[in-house]
Amino acid sequence: MSQLIAPHGGQLVDLLVAEAERDALKHEAAGLPGWDLNARQLCDLELLMNGAFSPLKGFLGRADYEGVCRDMRLADGTLWPMPVTLDVSREFVDKLGPARRVALRDPEGVALAVLDIEDAWEPDREAEAQAVFGTTDKRHAGVAWLLDRAGPIYLGGRLRGLASPQHYDFRHLRLSPREVRAHFDKLGWRRIVAFQTRNPMHRAHLELTFRAAQIAEANLLIHPSVGMTKPGDIDHYTRVRCYEKLIAHYPEQTTMLSLLHLAMRMGGPREALWHAIIRKNHGCSHFIVGRDHAGPGNGSDGKPFYGPYDAQELVARHQAELGITMVPFQEMLYVQERAQYAPADEIQPGETVLNISGTELRRRLHEGLDIPEWFTYPEVVAELRRTHPPRHKQGFTVFFTGLSGAGKSTLANALMVRLLELGTRPVTLLDGDIVRKNLSSELGFSREHRNLNVQRIGFVASEITKNGGIAICAPIAPYAAARKDVREMISQYGQFVETHVATPLDVCEQRDRKGLYALARAGKLKEFTGISDPYEAPESPELRIDTSEMSPDEAVQRIVLKLESLGLIRPRD
Repeated sequence: MSQLIAPHGGQLVDLLVAEAERDALKHEAAGLPGWDLNARQLCDLELLMNGAFSPLKGFLGRADYEGVCRDMRLADGTLWPMPVTLDVSREFVDKLGPARRVALRDPEGVALAVLDIEDAWEPDREAEAQAVFGTTDKRHAGVAWLLDRAGPIYLGGRLRGLASPQHYDFRHLRLSPREVRAHFDKLGWRRIVAFQTRNPMHRAHLELTFRAAQIAEANLLIHPSVGMTKPGDIDHYTRVRCYEKLIAHYPEQTTMLSLLHLAMRMGGPREALWHAIIRKNHGCSHFIVGRDHAGPGNGSDGKPFYGPYDAQELVARHQAELGITMVPFQEMLYVQERAQYAPADEIQPGETVLNISGTELRRRLHEGLDIPEWFTYPEVVAELRRTHPPRHKQGFTVFFTGLSGAGKSTLANALMVRLLELGTRPVTLLDGDIVRKNLSSELGFSREHRNLNVQRIGFVASEITKNGGIAICAPIAPYAAARKDVREMISQYGQFVETHVATPLDVCEQRDRKGLYALARAGKLKEFTGISDPYEAPESPELRIDTSEMSPDEAVQRIVLKLESLGLIRPRD
């Protein structure tokens, strides 16, 4: 019998149906209304089905949800700090009618589970944000998702699983709680300290985790989140390669690496408690909680959302109930005189402390600057440089927006020629009219269709940017929300340079070679931007250009200078 810590709630949940029942459930799922899961819901579904979220047996119903928001407890009193809910659109609920079962599908349409609906309700998401995250400020990544992206209706109920989401990467490291526990049993490990991370690990992390294992007299589980993390984080492919390099620097047979497909909420103290429960379900007896655990950064007021040790305080209050022991740690800093790392509270007066923040590390990567060995290992730096080359070698997007006739296409074509002359990267022009003809010919000019057209342009540009090319986009893109979505889509791969071609409406009308403005004024052309349909001017674009005040050559030179100032091209190139 295993001597590992018991799962939360006493039993490890497994929601996959027995093989004998699977064919019948698949047949039933084929005839049910289907909901296509987004990336976050796929993460949640996987951890519900494999028991990482024990004792949950499905997405939270209303009573459990309200208890979790109010006092971090399920309706039966079990400690649980984070809502795990299935949010859907109002249109989907209307189409459901009296149906009480839903097939949950992956992006390819494969049914992964059947949800037996027990509750459907419209939550107060602002109240949820305040209760769970302590704020409604959208600078908080979890709040932004909840208020801007989550569907308005929650469905709760028990799950019956057909198959886990399919992964093709790092399969040898993607272990379920049951598999991790079996590995611990096989090795005879009884005391295991877990380390949660969403970032690459460097020498400070190695020192912190090694010390934590020594203090706990335990083996070590490096357990990074590789599902959804904070926008702008380094991709998990790069991170996992870095973890694999780092593992070699721990004493042999002491440390294990396993990946957790968790969609983080960046919820600070509540998230830290949630992480502790998840590691308890994996069989860990101890859990490291560091400074600003799962912190989302600063709010709109420039201040951190949470105190540096709020997470430690919350986990400490509940560790006796959980049965998992917290190992608290302060920030680890490199002391030059000692040539080693030490906790922040052990630094002596007069000692020289060296540190490289995450922002500074990214700057050094972007600018191709030296990263010293006291900070990280050369093989880790090599992995980071493979996928994060200097900024002048990265892909980027220049996104022109403005009224019809403002000069977007002229500037886009002239800029394309200038960048092709440099010859440093492939350049692709996505002009509004050309995209309408070749990519969006079936779309009209309603707000919905305009947004869809811009999203398509953004998707193509993001792929170009991701693969190191330069995308030049020149749609009208009249709506701020659609441009914001495109910025977020592209910014995860490279720089997004929004350029508002702010030529006045009267000048655009005078230039109107196609006679479109005249038709719009006469009421013969409906939904025309600037006349019968609004144009929402960007509030803070990277560039604002009025082509009535400068020639195309002057405007393009200004854009080139901006790209140089951002480090995207070099003056000597």
